[in-house]
Amino acid sequence: MKEDYYKVLGVSKSASASEIKKAYRKMAIKYHPDKNPGDKAAEERFKEAAEAYDVLSNPEKKSKYDQFGHQAFQNGGAGFGGMNMDDIFSQFGDIFGGFGGFGGFGGQGQGRRVLKGSNLRVKVSLTLDEICNGVEKKIKVKRKVLAPGVSFSTCPDCGGSGQVTRVQNTILGRMQTSTTCARCSGTGQIVDNKPNGADSNGMISKEETVMIPIPAGVVDEMQLKVSGKGNEAPGNGINGDLLVIISELPHKTLQREGDNLHHELYVSMPDAILGSTKEIETVSGKVRIKIESGMQSGKILRLRGKGVPNINGYGSGDLLVHVNVWTPKTLDKKQRQFFESMKENEHFDPKPEKSEKSFFDRVKDMFS
Repeated sequence: MKEDYYKVLGVSKSASASEIKKAYRKMAIKYHPDKNPGDKAAEERFKEAAEAYDVLSNPEKKSKYDQFGHQAFQNGGAGFGGMNMDDIFSQFGDIFGGFGGFGGFGGQGQGRRVLKGSNLRVKVSLTLDEICNGVEKKIKVKRKVLAPGVSFSTCPDCGGSGQVTRVQNTILGRMQTSTTCARCSGTGQIVDNKPNGADSNGMISKEETVMIPIPAGVVDEMQLKVSGKGNEAPGNGINGDLLVIISELPHKTLQREGDNLHHELYVSMPDAILGSTKEIETVSGKVRIKIESGMQSGKILRLRGKGVPNINGYGSGDLLVHVNVWTPKTLDKKQRQFFESMKENEHFDPKPEKSEKSFFDRVKDMFS
């Protein structure tokens, strides 16, 4: 089980952006591979710190993490487990600015760039049943990939370093400056052989089928990430990610509110007076519920555990059945005579008991 990102960096949930950055810098320096050669445990801690910083330094990711925990980044997650050290420094090399480099890693902020392909976004529509049970969706994605037969060679201008160094004579002596190579954009590589149909970077568009496992309990507009399924990058770059936005389709009889579900049940006056049983639909199949004799309109029946599974694995919500007694709008002569005769009957006089909850009490119960 993954450790809490705040614990990884040793900060509180109320920590500021600068405090989070400072904590990550301290952790990254402590567990840097150049300071801990051959120490696999230190390397894992280094990657964990980078993963935590990737989420907590991004306001959008941090908000989702605070709300849904690690489940917000399933299906590829926010992790760096499959990335090497160059990949991490290509994204967070600025953290070490002003400190000085560690071997070949510290120079990544000013050395060869590792390109990352752009992310792709797709919207996936899910029924309430799919959300409650979890589902694997098969979708077609058009992504940029390296063209078959494309090849790259070392950039002749920078010699593969990604940097062009110039020496100038000044009144203070010889000054050396390094800038990003304009020819290869800092990657150290250029396209050597470009197949027909490929763009200037040796890329083509290709439609692929991607399987997306979606966990139970996702919410509308939630974003999942499938790592590496975005656009590829030229040369030895890193693939972008496929960002999956959840769209929840309305259900015909159930309405969702967080992990709870609501169902409006209308019963006839005879059923409310005499009692009955009714069959209602839930996300796990149909169930029969008992209508007690004398049930009042507005009564809420709670079916525990019949709601939506919690995205963080904290059980399931409840199904709240709102009972509404249906008053007929038209009566025949005989029916009208019956109810006319009941006007003075004490059994039909309203006699609310203390156990009968008010509307406000019922609303309070729904949120408790």
